[in-house]
Amino acid sequence: MQDRATRIVLLVVAVLLAILVLQPYVNTYLFSAREPRPVAARGDLADLERTTIKVFETVAPSVVQVVALQGRGPAGGEPAGSGTGFLWDNAGHVVTNDHVVANGSSFVVRLASGEVLPAEVVGQAPNYDLAVLRVQRQGGLPAPVPVGSSADLKVGQTAHAIGNPFGLDQSLTTGIISALKRRLPTSGGREVADVIQTDAAINPGNSGGPLLDSAGRLIGVNTAIFSPSGTNAGIGFAIPVDVVNRVVPELIGNGRVPTPGIGILAGDETLAAQLGVSGVIVAGVVPGSPAERAGLRGVDQRAGVIGDIIVAVEDEPVRRLSDLTDKLEKVRVGDTVTLTILRDNRSRTLDVAVVDVGEQVSRNRRP
Repeated sequence: MQDRATRIVLLVVAVLLAILVLQPYVNTYLFSAREPRPVAARGDLADLERTTIKVFETVAPSVVQVVALQGRGPAGGEPAGSGTGFLWDNAGHVVTNDHVVANGSSFVVRLASGEVLPAEVVGQAPNYDLAVLRVQRQGGLPAPVPVGSSADLKVGQTAHAIGNPFGLDQSLTTGIISALKRRLPTSGGREVADVIQTDAAINPGNSGGPLLDSAGRLIGVNTAIFSPSGTNAGIGFAIPVDVVNRVVPELIGNGRVPTPGIGILAGDETLAAQLGVSGVIVAGVVPGSPAERAGLRGVDQRAGVIGDIIVAVEDEPVRRLSDLTDKLEKVRVGDTVTLTILRDNRSRTLDVAVVDVGEQVSRNRRP
């Protein structure tokens, strides 16, 4: 009797083991999908998705890749760098960053369609890191990117960047406006004021591409990232469109942008901080400049006397050089501004004409 019970138990155990061993094979035989599976209903896209898709489909055809070439060869030269650009008008002008074209001797633009067109630089503005090219074809180009405004932007607004990161064309990234009124140094030796900070992914190759709002309007030109590794770290910067909309027509019409200044050499800001000075120290005055005619004084090294300190322009405070250049750039060349200065610890005002100091600004840092 006991032997029989043992055999039954062993049989049950054997059956269970067989089931465990054979179960995957049985499941595969009974439940394998040997035909295409039916597509599940997706439902409507979310409003945010529809907005993002519309922005990309509307603007992407107007975004191009800009390739700078050097030297001569079978293909017209060797690549010296590349970035992004976008169509500005129906005449074939393309806006990009100055640093994208700075090292090139010839240029080509690749449209979203894949067509490659030769292009020439018509103007550069290193002080703003902006440049304009013109493709050598007038008709059949995509529509220009719609222009918005940066004056009324709010932190938290949606921001879209379209570009060619690492040469991967027509890439869209989305984020928000992370901060406003940042300052960005440029190769021209100045700082661009009111720069937009965004967390939309911007990587090498995105330079010169458009930053867009949720309506698909241009609100900035992507120009730089802050990253120790050189790749996106969630902090990117864009030149505000209000600056772009002022500079680009000048580049198209004249090939350059007037640089408003008064003809001074500014003292080192580190020295000013060490001296506890809040303002711009006048280290020197350019001979024949409006600053000299107005009576501004620079540092007298022999006497050990510090120069005049500019503390305000038109009663608006000036704490550092970028404050001064920003205020002068909002004044038309030929106009006169009232400076408030400190001399011998006394405050006084001087009227100074604003002139176009041209390329000397880049070399000598004259505001």
